[in-house]
Amino acid sequence: MNWEDEVGELARRRHLAKQQGGKEGTARQHAKGRLTVRERIDVLLDRGSFHEHGQATAVPEYDSKDQLTGYVPANYVLGFGKIDGRRVVVGGEDFTLKGGSPNAAGLRKSIYAEHLACHYRTPLVRLLEGGGGSVKSSGRKGGTVGEPVFAEPRFRIIADTLGEVPIASGAFGPVAGFPAGRLVASHFAVMTKDTAQVLIGGPALVKRALGVDLSKEQLGGAQVHAVSGVVDNIAEDERDACRQIRRYLSYFPASVWERAPKAVGNDDPQRMAPELLDAVPKEANAAFDMRAILRLIVDEGSLFEVGAAYGPSQICALARLSGQPVGVLANDNRHYAGAMTAEAAQKYRRFVETCDTFHLPVVNFVDQPGFMIGPEAERAGTIRYGMAAVAAAAQASVPWAVIQVHKGFGVASAAHYAPHAYILAWPSVETGALPLEGGVAVAFHREIAAAKDPDTKRRQLEAQLREARSPFPRAESFAVHELIDPRETRPFLCRWIEWIQPQLDRLTGPVRFTMRP
Repeated sequence: MNWEDEVGELARRRHLAKQQGGKEGTARQHAKGRLTVRERIDVLLDRGSFHEHGQATAVPEYDSKDQLTGYVPANYVLGFGKIDGRRVVVGGEDFTLKGGSPNAAGLRKSIYAEHLACHYRTPLVRLLEGGGGSVKSSGRKGGTVGEPVFAEPRFRIIADTLGEVPIASGAFGPVAGFPAGRLVASHFAVMTKDTAQVLIGGPALVKRALGVDLSKEQLGGAQVHAVSGVVDNIAEDERDACRQIRRYLSYFPASVWERAPKAVGNDDPQRMAPELLDAVPKEANAAFDMRAILRLIVDEGSLFEVGAAYGPSQICALARLSGQPVGVLANDNRHYAGAMTAEAAQKYRRFVETCDTFHLPVVNFVDQPGFMIGPEAERAGTIRYGMAAVAAAAQASVPWAVIQVHKGFGVASAAHYAPHAYILAWPSVETGALPLEGGVAVAFHREIAAAKDPDTKRRQLEAQLREARSPFPRAESFAVHELIDPRETRPFLCRWIEWIQPQLDRLTGPVRFTMRP
């Protein structure tokens, strides 16, 4: 007498649980140009590394003789896997069953995902597609309803996880309700260009509540959320989204209790790029390509930008210097001359907080003319969000390097300096309380107005003051650590990376900061 029959039944149930919505459900998913959740997991993870949790989790149905008559798999798949040999937790809705709206078994696995990642101090990847709850499941009478009064709020663990392990989420189809909340409760969110929509409420709900008739794509397609800030990046397709998730996580430690992985780089730390000598034009208001400058300085091929279309005057990216993962901040003067808009400030603050949480050093390339001005900027609350960005930098605990590239004016420039920052200046830098043109117009308005030729007078004053803004006095006064040849930037930064290694060894554990404006 042994347990062979029971073990055979267990194997049968595991097999049934992996059938998802069956052949028909899978065919419908493929017809929409989308993979199933198990196929996505296979694309995301190292081959053969997935180990599922709850392999036989389902909603069973029995007859009066306790014989199994129906078996609906949990429509959330969860488990451990590996990305580039490093362990992650991965989970996602099975859209082939109930359109991803969680059944009872799927909901339990879904809620467990964050607990699993926090307990094992492992990055979490969510592969999202589906809606939240359904009124169909709430209309039944009888039985126990609701959560017990002593239960922890479900969103507590989601919030706590953000402060402990890296979270990357992808939207691969319609994502609404609870899954949409989970998508944005991530350090990195990506959605597919043609197959994903992210919605608080779908078309039927919006039409019923507001009388507005729009498609899912019009409400929450990629063209909407590329600029809304809801997601960081847009992917060409599901495989591209998985590639971006893999790459993003490569810059991060497994948890706040570990160091980010320092790679063995092939790029010479002493490499100097001749192109940097004329990267910034002599004409004060001429635009230039900041991203080209960044690529010439960081380890070759290591620059990975996040959120490019949202708050476009601010660049946020991950990169490596001498193999060390770093957060990169820079201004894009081709948008509002690099001014800090409300959106750019929100992106900036969130990125700084992410780097601070996971103890990534920050390298900040400054070309900041100030906060965005004008009626739209005032309506957007720019000063509030801008001061939150300033506070994030001022309270940062990570090593911080500043390269003064071009402009640094006003209160907004304070957002680019953290405590104990290592400050390098290029000869092209110009700093002050206000940009020269605006400052002259304010400070000398009477003289300009009284002149025979106001335009000539204004240009003369601007030229005189620009002469006085030479960077040499700041270097001579030790207001910067070094005034450098732009071509020396990479060697200087790579030396700094070596100096901060003992500091990074000590920087582990959760961070705390106060309320911000």
